[in-house]
Amino acid sequence: MDDDVATDILHATRRALCKHGYADLTLRDIAAETDTSKATIHYYYESKADLFTVFLEFLYEQYTDRIESVSGDSPAERLRSLLDVLLTTANTDEDAEFRTAMLEMSAQAPYDGEIRTRLATFDDLLYDELRTIIANGIDEGAFDERIDPDLIAEFLTAAINGVHTRHVATSASMDRFAEAIERYVETQLATGASEVAY
Repeated sequence: MDDDVATDILHATRRALCKHGYADLTLRDIAAETDTSKATIHYYYESKADLFTVFLEFLYEQYTDRIESVSGDSPAERLRSLLDVLLTTANTDEDAEFRTAMLEMSAQAPYDGEIRTRLATFDDLLYDELRTIIANGIDEGAFDERIDPDLIAEFLTAAINGVHTRHVATSASMDRFAEAIERYVETQLATGASEVAY
């Protein structure tokens, strides 16, 4: 988004959402997190629902940037890089705010079709990236040809989403889960693994 004021409002929305939760959040709370007024927020966004539609697009752009930051010359390296990006314990306030905001929005999805539809794009992006990496790994002989890229991508997407929820809700560290997933990749996906789960 090019407009600095509108972008500031979206950053303020994330901070306010983390402090107050979605149900109790007001435009006044958001205004308190920035230098703008409630009237200014209304100038850019007609309603709270309108603001949160744009806010989810804002979060999606950030999520896309994280997925696209993945590096590596081989599928195994790309998978490890992706898992590192997504499973590193939040080291900054911005990371923590992003994860809390995502959990808050996810909690609204059963009751709001617009939010549910938009959150599905996050899942689709992660699933597609995982499936592509795994399929490439099979094609290149790095991952066992007996595994199903669709099933593995589905499993890893659900596992990653679950560990994020657990981390935000209970402050459980993601480090042990990251270790478990790395072990899973080594023992279940890599060519020559003794057992193949899928």
